[in-house]
Amino acid sequence: MISYFEVLPPLYKIARYSDGASKNGIPFTGCPRQHPSDKNKLILVYDPLGESPTVMEFKLEDVLGAEEAHSAVTEDGDTAPLVKLWIRKGARGILFELFEVDDPIRFVHKTSNPAERISGG
Repeated sequence: MISYFEVLPPLYKIARYSDGASKNGIPFTGCPRQHPSDKNKLILVYDPLGESPTVMEFKLEDVLGAEEAHSAVTEDGDTAPLVKLWIRKGARGILFELFEVDDPIRFVHKTSNPAERISGG
């Protein structure tokens, strides 16, 4: 089976970090990918090598800048280069929620606060 992230090309057309991005934006670190159907959006995968990565979607126009971050590495040596994206305050993003199909539906993440999942707080 081919992984969704193996099919999508990495996103390289993001502007490098510039002064002011930190004042007007909020940082999100993850593995950016080109949106599969909308060239004006990007997918950002937080904890891409973890057991249940968090997938977020942002409009490219809301990305103020980017800077390289560390790479995530598994015990098997698989790596995923990470990028810190500065997203404009007030922008709208989509957070894709992982759940188990059951009756009732069971959400994989224990916390009900999405910000705690992303920030580790």
